[in-house]
Amino acid sequence: SLVVLFGATAGAYGAKLGSDERELILLVWQVVDLQSKKVGTLHKSLVKADNLDLSDQCREVSALTPEGLSKAEPLDRVLQQFSQLVSSDLKVLGRSSYTLCSDGQLLIRQVLHPETSKKNFPLSDCFYSFYDLRKEFHTCYPSSAAVKDQSIKTMAEYLGLGTDEAEEDFGVWQVKTMVAIIFSMLSEGCNHIFTEPETVKYKYETGPCSKSETVDSETVIRARGLPWQSSDQDIARFFKGLNIAKGGVALCLNSQGRRNGEALVRFVSSEQRDLALERHKHHMGSRYIEVYKATGEEFLKIAGGTSNEVAQFLSKENQVIIRMRGLPFTATQEDVLGFLGPECPVTGGKEGLLFVKYPDGRPTGDAFVLFSCEEYAQNALKKHKEILGKRYIELFRSTAAEVQQVVLNRYMSTPLIPTLPAPIIPVIPPPYTIATGSIRDCVRLRGLPYTAGIDDILEFMGDATGDIKPHGVHMVLNQQGRPSGDAFIQMKSADKAFMVAQKCHKKMMKDRYVEVFQCSGEEMNFVLMGGTLNRSGLSPPPCKLPCLSPPAYAAFQTAAVIPAEAALYQPQALLPTTRTAQASAAAPPTVTYYPAQAAQLYMNYTAYYPSPPVSPTTVGYIAAPPGAVAAAATATHTPILPQPGALVRMQGLPYNTGMKEILSFFQGYQYAPDDYNGLIQLSDQARSVLQAPKEWVCL
Repeated sequence: SLVVLFGATAGAYGAKLGSDERELILLVWQVVDLQSKKVGTLHKSLVKADNLDLSDQCREVSALTPEGLSKAEPLDRVLQQFSQLVSSDLKVLGRSSYTLCSDGQLLIRQVLHPETSKKNFPLSDCFYSFYDLRKEFHTCYPSSAAVKDQSIKTMAEYLGLGTDEAEEDFGVWQVKTMVAIIFSMLSEGCNHIFTEPETVKYKYETGPCSKSETVDSETVIRARGLPWQSSDQDIARFFKGLNIAKGGVALCLNSQGRRNGEALVRFVSSEQRDLALERHKHHMGSRYIEVYKATGEEFLKIAGGTSNEVAQFLSKENQVIIRMRGLPFTATQEDVLGFLGPECPVTGGKEGLLFVKYPDGRPTGDAFVLFSCEEYAQNALKKHKEILGKRYIELFRSTAAEVQQVVLNRYMSTPLIPTLPAPIIPVIPPPYTIATGSIRDCVRLRGLPYTAGIDDILEFMGDATGDIKPHGVHMVLNQQGRPSGDAFIQMKSADKAFMVAQKCHKKMMKDRYVEVFQCSGEEMNFVLMGGTLNRSGLSPPPCKLPCLSPPAYAAFQTAAVIPAEAALYQPQALLPTTRTAQASAAAPPTVTYYPAQAAQLYMNYTAYYPSPPVSPTTVGYIAAPPGAVAAAATATHTPILPQPGALVRMQGLPYNTGMKEILSFFQGYQYAPDDYNGLIQLSDQARSVLQAPKEWVCL
């Protein structure tokens, strides 16, 4: 038997049903016995929505009113009545089982499953299997229109069914016409058999993904704006009703291994992906989620992995994964098992633990744990921020993709600054200067995707790339060191800047349009120093002291006056040039060592495209041959950092360490102010600070 089902929401109708998150307000159904070709009673039930504000289209098509809906039953009670009435009709027809049949997939996948998931009540098993009448009709009549172009009306017209929509109530005509179409398909000329129903997965299945696997780009989406604590199950719940591929949720992490609010989701087919795109700006809690197309290559970059250790850890399928963070570096498997306790047994004991380590074998303080059921995982999450040793431990839900991303992509990659023997001196690109003055030979890019890099900007510029000054791309970061969505580009002339602004303004980059404005070097420098540039003009930096600008690698002038606080903490290579009218020609050359081509592989690319002062230090340090240091020292009057012992590198600092803690760590070690006299110009105030008792304040 089939139960022919039709429904409507308080919002969009037809091909956009369910795309606006509006609630269900109408259900109409009728039982059809396929063997005897008999039908049961036709039932129509109004549904009381939480929001009774009906769209204009809904009012026009359905003729329903908020007053009438306010007297109806809520959805959970309507679905209970649905089950009871269907069972009663089946008994009358002498049948016991049935399958739903709807006009397309939207009612089941885009309305009923998402709404019941948000309202936290389960759907009965009958809603996880159904026949799509449009697909069945196209199978029976191959010469008819494509499935995506079908509707109840077009199918009826193809068969020549003389039904008048105006004669029946809304919903009643649709169900009666669908029943007539089914009987036509069962006639002797067609003898259609309903054999392969559509299915909805009961739950999301976890599993690993190999980098060698082929992923169809037509099945992948990118979800943006996720709560940072959301798990793969939360994302699967957001896409409830759609079939996500096994292991198809990959949470994206930032460079610190923390979630950045984005995820890549892989579906079983392009049809499911297209339905997922219709959930753009649907809500997860109080946040709306943006949904965009993505590629299979992007998915594999995040979710793919080939480590045997990870593959063995993830070989136990349908496990709940918990991530532990902040473990003592000396913690053992026994310590972790003891911390979790008998109330949350780990799957396989020690085999269910995976410690994350750096390439040299040192522990990172992270670990992943497998649990066989949700109950054990919940018990483990209750231990969030409990103490192990002398440290509190954080516990979060995790995914197979996150395991592979953390273990393979983050901690097993080549470090940006490798451990190399001393002595070291700054690696500085060929000399150049940042433009100043009022000539409008720069452009500002606003609204860049946060994932955009230098290569993306150069591709965005197109043919105009050749008109960019050397080292003329400047990414603007926020106070947290993350991309702000802005960038400045120095062009070779004001005319070139004008042409770029005209040609590229509101051009698309990764599904976002980017605004391009012409500006001057002075305006650019104000923003790079921490000021703001808006319609009201320039606003100077909010801080009292000048911010450090991007390194001007041409020369440091001898008359520079550096604030004492900055002089204490900054190496010479990162100090700004003086902002005086003195000609730069009088400045002595700087000490620069250019390593061999092989050594440059370790350099961060941002050394060539300096970031603004709020970004982390991005100039790499490479070992220089002793001869190069000696030659550089004799070739210039500009003093270099004393060798050896001028700089030390600290590793393994707690993430919340500040300047005060670092200086306290070195309490008792005396500075030699005389060693700094040749390095930078010190005022009397700075000298007194250096010689004063070590009472420090973080700036």
